[in-house]
Amino acid sequence: MLSDIQIAQKAELKPIGEIAEKLGIPEKYLIPYGHTKAKVDLRYLDELSDRPDGKLVLVTATTPTPAGEGKTTTTIGLTQAMVQMGKSAMLCLREPSLGPCFGVKGGAAGGGYSQVLPMEDINLHFTGDIHAVSTAHNLLSAMIDNHLQQGNELGIDPRRITWRRVVDMNDRALRHAVIGLGGKPHGIPRESGFDISVSSEVMAILCLARDLKDLKERLGRIVIGYTWSGDAVTAADLKAHGAMAALLKDALNPNLVQTIEHVPAFVHGGPFANIAHGTNSITATKMALKLTDYAVVEAGFASDLGAEKFMDIVSRHAGFHPDAVVLVTTVRALKMHGGVAKGDLGKENLEALRKGAENLEAHIDILSRYDVPVVVALNRFTSDTEAEIEAVRVAAERHGARIALSEVWEKGGAGGIDLAEAVLEAIESGKNGYHPLYRLELPIREKIETIAKDVYGADGVDYTDAAARTIVELEEKGFGNLPVCMAKTQMSLTDDPLKKGRPRGFRINVREVRLSAGAGFIVPICGSIMTMPGLPKKPAAEVIDVDDEGHILNLF
Repeated sequence: MLSDIQIAQKAELKPIGEIAEKLGIPEKYLIPYGHTKAKVDLRYLDELSDRPDGKLVLVTATTPTPAGEGKTTTTIGLTQAMVQMGKSAMLCLREPSLGPCFGVKGGAAGGGYSQVLPMEDINLHFTGDIHAVSTAHNLLSAMIDNHLQQGNELGIDPRRITWRRVVDMNDRALRHAVIGLGGKPHGIPRESGFDISVSSEVMAILCLARDLKDLKERLGRIVIGYTWSGDAVTAADLKAHGAMAALLKDALNPNLVQTIEHVPAFVHGGPFANIAHGTNSITATKMALKLTDYAVVEAGFASDLGAEKFMDIVSRHAGFHPDAVVLVTTVRALKMHGGVAKGDLGKENLEALRKGAENLEAHIDILSRYDVPVVVALNRFTSDTEAEIEAVRVAAERHGARIALSEVWEKGGAGGIDLAEAVLEAIESGKNGYHPLYRLELPIREKIETIAKDVYGADGVDYTDAAARTIVELEEKGFGNLPVCMAKTQMSLTDDPLKKGRPRGFRINVREVRLSAGAGFIVPICGSIMTMPGLPKKPAAEVIDVDDEGHILNLF
């Protein structure tokens, strides 16, 4: 059996100009990055303003397990299936971060015969967007410390600087640092640290900005800390936002690539869903909705994270919402939620499967709160038995969701026809009463607790003294009407990654609260979640290699 990267390297790609021509994108708006990838000038959206929007399909998943769910692969395969059925469709994905690629995950461009290509480029440096985000973020960091060094005209309290630095790599040793050591010429000593680039507020801003003007205004609203008297200090106060926008102006343009079946795909932006809002750029999605009848997008991790944030932050801000949601799961993952060890997943175990199916049911219940039709995509493995497939079908239909088998890893679009038919049927049913989960004018605590109880299934929320004080301060300073972007583990509905299935009788612990004023949300940090991940005991970087001819090896 060929690996994902071997399948990708054997595929024949079409020139990116042909893919753009298929979408009707004029040559003057296409900015090629080599032969097989390009950026599309964002100004093209102005020409598309009179076109009606297509239908939007959101793909999410059950709680992740080491067994894998195949969300990205399903997103790609579903779109390929729609095109095989004669529909006008394209997909939108996030750009992979180098941290997971070299850490625990490997590549993130789909798998088998449902991949976006060129997968090596997409997984590594691609068009440089994440590097641009890192540089813009760290420019602001450098200007903060330079301001302190040059006399601190704004009266910034060094103890209350909240803006850290970023790098697009998993490096736990950088989480906490003391900077400015070495004497007067080297800066003002203070505590700081690093986050991973994709958790940066700059990345969130890039993905939520409507245009270059909006981008620059949002960058200017970034709060970097507070003065000695307690007033907020912004990037605009430091006169940093113009230069930051200059670094990001090209990154704002969506990236166009193709699937293994030559279906157009935008891969743009890369926020994590466990520590950020977890969705590709709204500009890419808006352009896809204008260019095709169906745009398929993916939200990171499970429905309690990426999908919730898509519904409550992205849709509310962007002015679009899903016409149907696809919930991806596998028999293997549900058996793990039922207590089966990874090494035993190939054996039929209906008792464990039915117990683990409570996780599937929880995610159907979460999505039902938004009144959008749900289709369960059961990503089939060869070890799945008919009895196990039937048990998942019963669980899904009992909770009011359609269900279809997906075999898109092995068969590409042809393996997703049943799923595509179910999704189209859900859209055409017209049963869509989308609404956000909470009202923005609610107090911050009430918004946090609504998500904790209605989405995670918690009994309540506990706050550290520091988190409680920050919430009071944010409301006093006029930030109380912002949505909340919860940061918690993706491995559980709780904030404890070891609690699988559908836990009950737990509380969510908020240890810290951060403000992302430019992005336009508040980030409660829950449990032990880190905004700078670490590498696993056996990182993927140990096996990734390149041969003498320049071919990348073992990247997923």
